[in-house]
Amino acid sequence: MAFKNHDFNDLVRLEQLRHIETGQAKTLSYAGVANMESYPVAGFSYAAFLERLLNRAHHLIHDNHLDDILQQPEKLFVRAGRVILVLATILGGLAAINATGDSSTLNIYWLLVVLLGFNFFSMLLWSAGITLGIQGLSSGIAAQLARWLPFLQLKKKEKDSIGTLAAHAWWETCLFGKVGKWRISLLTHQFWMIYLLAGMGTLILLMLAKQYDFVWGTTLLPENSLPELTRLLAAPMELIGLASPDSQQIAASRIGAGMQDASIRNAWAKFLVGALIVYGVLPRIILALFAFLMLKLSEYRYKLDLYLPYYVTLRQSLIANEFMASVIDRDPGVAQEQPVQVARKGHNRHLPEEALVIGIELDNHIIWPKGMVCQENVADQETLMRAVEMIKKSRYSLLIGVAAHRLPDRGVQRIIKKLTALASGQIWLVLLQNNAAIPITESRKQAWFRLAQASTIPAEHVLS
Repeated sequence: MAFKNHDFNDLVRLEQLRHIETGQAKTLSYAGVANMESYPVAGFSYAAFLERLLNRAHHLIHDNHLDDILQQPEKLFVRAGRVILVLATILGGLAAINATGDSSTLNIYWLLVVLLGFNFFSMLLWSAGITLGIQGLSSGIAAQLARWLPFLQLKKKEKDSIGTLAAHAWWETCLFGKVGKWRISLLTHQFWMIYLLAGMGTLILLMLAKQYDFVWGTTLLPENSLPELTRLLAAPMELIGLASPDSQQIAASRIGAGMQDASIRNAWAKFLVGALIVYGVLPRIILALFAFLMLKLSEYRYKLDLYLPYYVTLRQSLIANEFMASVIDRDPGVAQEQPVQVARKGHNRHLPEEALVIGIELDNHIIWPKGMVCQENVADQETLMRAVEMIKKSRYSLLIGVAAHRLPDRGVQRIIKKLTALASGQIWLVLLQNNAAIPITESRKQAWFRLAQASTIPAEHVLS
């Protein structure tokens, strides 16, 4: 894995600034970034672009005193999470108290159903939600409440205020998508783990302060069903050294069997605590660790959507994909058999040294980068078939030249998608012009970027 000099929080701040600048750009001061934006750098790399974005964000945050505003949504979520965990503690304790009641006898399986039943059902829903990709199933009611609680106050604020925009950006980035799925999953597992620990702790305190007899009984099930279930549940517990009642102690605990001695009560108490640990707490700890690791992995893999108009515009001012252009007088429809050298020392250092260059419906006045020669210009079905055959035989990168002054119609989109599906190397999209003095309009540029996204061409491989 490549070393990264930024973390997920940096990307969150960039997304917050994107929302703020989109909605409240006129209220911000750009004095600190004015000079930086005046000197674009030729050539594109994601790391360099991100470094410039972070440098620009640092100036904007400092000049506009946005630190507290950007950090507020996370603080609210942390507070809401703590409230949910306190609620889990209360619910776990109340569940144990209600399950024991005022009687001096405890129905062992009723206790297990109350403390483990809902927990087990929650794990089934979470597993189904993660497997099927349904975020509503993988996050419990409590975790959903923690997600929405901090943002109820947004209704009380101005809809497009800087604080509201920053909160919405943090909400979308951190609580939705893959990152949000694992963040909410982690909170869900923490909720049930605290619920179980609180219930188990309350039970232990009750058993320390009061003497209970443990009983079992059934009306509809066969007589030997619950004793057999007890032995099945006890088997994994015995492997880690937790004691369980033997067959005689199980039989002596049948409802109506008579008084119990201390050894029977002690065996059932250890069985109850062991079952809560093995079938409740330990699975939740494992799932919480898994969710935590997946959260960190999803945060590490998170990347900005460089196809968004905001980043497309900044890309042109911070790191522009500039190339030396020259008019190629030769007919761009004349094909060459060998790949051409498209990168020269000092220029186009991010382009591959050898590539197959294909044009899409270009005229003879198009301006190509210096040293780049079109090997086939797709203008009809015959030239498309020739280009397809060339790509199939080529093991080099593919450069696709298009007329940037045009909007990509459906025909051009189909051609590009067909060509990119056949390419075996890297794919680049080059936005060409008839007149270098006339800049490409933002609407057309964004249309070509979205076409690149639909064709799985990386944003950093779109040259203009």
